[in-house]
Amino acid sequence: MTAASNRPDASSSSANNGAAVPPVKIRSNTPPSYDRTSPAPQAPARLRANDGAGSGVTNPDPRRTTNARRVRNRRADLILTVIAVTTGIAIGLGFDAQPWSDWTTPHSLFTALSRVAAMSGTAFALASLLLSGRIAWIERSVGQDRLIKWHRVLGPYSLYLILAHVVLVTVGYALADKVNVWSEFWTVIWNMSWMIWAVVGFAAMMMIGVTSYRRVRGKLKYEQWWMLHLFAYLGVTLSFMHQIVDGTMFLGHPLLRIWWTAIYVATFTTIIWFRIIVPWVSSLYHGFQVERVEVENHNTISVIMKGRHLEELEARGGQFFAFRFLARRYWWESHPYSLSAAPRNNRLRITVKDLGDHSSWLRNLKPGTRVFIEGPYGVFTADQADGEHITLIAAGVGVTPIRALLEELPRGKQIDIVWRASKEEDLMLRDEVEALARWHNARLHYVVGSRQQASLDVRTLRTLVPTIKDSHVFLCGPGAVIKQAVDSCHALGVPKDRIHDEAFAF
Repeated sequence: MTAASNRPDASSSSANNGAAVPPVKIRSNTPPSYDRTSPAPQAPARLRANDGAGSGVTNPDPRRTTNARRVRNRRADLILTVIAVTTGIAIGLGFDAQPWSDWTTPHSLFTALSRVAAMSGTAFALASLLLSGRIAWIERSVGQDRLIKWHRVLGPYSLYLILAHVVLVTVGYALADKVNVWSEFWTVIWNMSWMIWAVVGFAAMMMIGVTSYRRVRGKLKYEQWWMLHLFAYLGVTLSFMHQIVDGTMFLGHPLLRIWWTAIYVATFTTIIWFRIIVPWVSSLYHGFQVERVEVENHNTISVIMKGRHLEELEARGGQFFAFRFLARRYWWESHPYSLSAAPRNNRLRITVKDLGDHSSWLRNLKPGTRVFIEGPYGVFTADQADGEHITLIAAGVGVTPIRALLEELPRGKQIDIVWRASKEEDLMLRDEVEALARWHNARLHYVVGSRQQASLDVRTLRTLVPTIKDSHVFLCGPGAVIKQAVDSCHALGVPKDRIHDEAFAF
């Protein structure tokens, strides 16, 4: 393991807590001092064009301030409040639509609880679809990382509650009819209207739940996981008629039926608008095509795309898009990739490591291939840092948004860059990152080795960046590595609101 640093006060370190580990080798290499008024280094030649647009590294003033972050936090609170109120109303309906007598006998108690579970579970499921649906206003207000965390909290509870509904209602009916549960289960399926469709929807949602567990998800390719998760829409849709037609809460309550139908319609209309209509219209308007594919190293390539009216997208370094390359094999799949350079000259660039079927296939893209885009997404942008000291932590391919973010950070900041990789050859875009580090007069630290040897633990970060607790910290990379780095930042006293992380995981 080696860790290279240009921090002049870095020193060698040895075993931690008595464990016998190879010493961390830290090389001092202070960068030359740069005149803050000197011109920025040129953008990579692959992004330059003779279209009259500037080709130097842009250095815009942050467009959103600390006050703007407060506005985003208030919007996040509003979204959570709406979810809580809607769910509360749904649960309240589950209780209110049943007479007191339904709570007094064992069999009616089971069925009453099952209806409450059905209403709350469905409300959670609809909220989960919106949170994971890349809705522009929600996503830009909250940030994709926070939305996914909320989705991963609500999603399992929706499945647990819907499963509880199935079990409780079957047991309740079985007690009322004085038959065994299994026999009652089949009677309910075949004798109640829309029940077969509801069962198909339930099976689809349970399949999503099983494949979302970490151990199962880790064995799936992204393409497989993505296809399976489309069944979430099918599952929620197929259960709708069963609820409206058979649900005690809605029988004889036309206004409640209208309200519940409106929630479904609003949810799916919003998803269709932002996930299908807006991206297609935007893609046709901007007209992105593959300009070229360039090999970075043995397992990494960059795709440069050219379009028009790029400034209207208001994309920033550090954000990501979902790209759909309209080529023969993968035209039907949309994959998220972070920008690896700040957008300019009507060009977008992504840098992709060979980690699956789709990423390896990108090497074969031909110039002129049409590209449909969704985005930009994410609040992992330069305007999140309003302090004087910034620490950028990149692991593996996570250096791509860090490199783009570094391009847009204002000059004059104190910047530390901690770059972790398994091998020297995995330090992709190294020349560009080093050029930007020199331009910012930033301190660049390399941590190279296996995860066991070269980890981003408390000792490593304290050694490389002693003042990290006073920083705004941006972290990007594989989920497990970033989780360790975030935990280390917390342990070193970095406030929660100064940690901005983007984990590469699905």
